[in-house]
Amino acid sequence: MSRFDIFYHPLGEPGMNKTIILSLTILGASISNAFAHHPLDGAMPETALNGLLSGIGHPLLGFDHFAFIVAIGLLAALQPRRVLMPLGFILATMLGTVLTVWAITLPMAELFIIASVVFAGLVIVRGRSIAAIPGVALASIAGLFHGWAYGAAVIGAEPTPLLAYLAGFGFIQLVIIMGVGFIARQVWQAKLPTALQPRLAGAMIAGIGISYFVEYAEALIFPAL
Repeated sequence: MSRFDIFYHPLGEPGMNKTIILSLTILGASISNAFAHHPLDGAMPETALNGLLSGIGHPLLGFDHFAFIVAIGLLAALQPRRVLMPLGFILATMLGTVLTVWAITLPMAELFIIASVVFAGLVIVRGRSIAAIPGVALASIAGLFHGWAYGAAVIGAEPTPLLAYLAGFGFIQLVIIMGVGFIARQVWQAKLPTALQPRLAGAMIAGIGISYFVEYAEALIFPAL
């Protein structure tokens, strides 16, 4: 087997698979901090255009959110009912943002977001199918917390930029999920959760979540640093 064959077969040699998965987990952990930015420099959008651009940018520049959206795309692409999980997730993110605007606090939101990224990555790595109802339920619960975090950027915004913001991040999340699904099924030719390429991507997603967890733990232990 050449060094490139592993990317074109559902499974390579078991030992090689584990090594690559571990390596990609570490790689994901090492690169995640480079994307900790916010659209419009964190300013509240005041126009419909600003709201739309901010909504589009938030899931792209918040790498923990981006990683989880990619995970949803991978999980959905390899399930029989590919629409339900993304739909539940996207609608829940919109509701989560509305909860923030209404000043409703979700407990331990940051920790839950981080845990969702790690969990989703590990589920993909394991290569197991997820039943439709539990999958939609878990994706929707996670979507509430991710959407709640999105809402911090539009607290106090007028209805027009707020609606544009919701439309923006709803749209871009759908685009990411559809793009990931296309890559998984058409480019990688992955038909089952056991396919190697999605599992490698899952390892990177888990690594990103672990990196955020380490940062979160450091902030709790060493708050003054």
